[in-house]
Amino acid sequence: MSAYAALSQAGYRAYVRDKTTLFFTFAFPLLFLVVFGLIFHGKDVEQSGQPYINYIAPGVLAWGVANAAVFGVGFVLMQWRRDDLLRLIRMTPVRLPAVLGSRYVLALGIGLVQTALFVGVALLPWFGLRLASGWPLVLPVLVLGITAFLAIGVIVGSYAKTPEAVAAIANCLMIPMAFLSGSFFPLDAMPDWMQTLAKALPLHYLVDGTSAALTGTSGVGTAVATACAVLAGCAAVFGAVALKTFRWSDQS
Repeated sequence: MSAYAALSQAGYRAYVRDKTTLFFTFAFPLLFLVVFGLIFHGKDVEQSGQPYINYIAPGVLAWGVANAAVFGVGFVLMQWRRDDLLRLIRMTPVRLPAVLGSRYVLALGIGLVQTALFVGVALLPWFGLRLASGWPLVLPVLVLGITAFLAIGVIVGSYAKTPEAVAAIANCLMIPMAFLSGSFFPLDAMPDWMQTLAKALPLHYLVDGTSAALTGTSGVGTAVATACAVLAGCAAVFGAVALKTFRWSDQS
């Protein structure tokens, strides 16, 4: 078995055994969908005339996928470095691409399962989401989004030295970004300055591309293409920073 396969298998087994992580990865975002979906069921956004579910479902899904990518790799890298596992791995023939690649594949798998589960619940009559014919376009958006936010998680995991630090840094990034990017509330209903600020945040493009693909809003091709281009750029920039700042040990 290759080092990459061994790390991927070990990461998967550790993940499924951690019931708390499983809950917050899959069930926690669904709680937001259930709460907001039931509160705004049958109501439309005044500014656009579209149902609230068309904003809530894609927005919370995008936030949940991005959140899982950041926290998943951030906690693991911090823990491995603190326990000197990364230093031991470095002494073997295993190289950094195998370490990060194994986490990347796991993050992609988690993101796809999250998406299937989330969309399946949103399609129930109590919520009323209706998929557009171009819904498969959501896949490249999500893949690029996971890539970009995984790179952010690597940066967080490289600097933080305790679980509390990982949680604090990641939450300070993800929670304000969620509200400013329209994950929980329609961006159309927010002030103009907030809509302008949102365009500087990667989560906005993940939300926008996911929403366009799933709900078939006007200009879906342009929205998806723009989201993919921006997220690819973010992935390249954050990835370069992540590789530059990655540490095998707290002493290095």
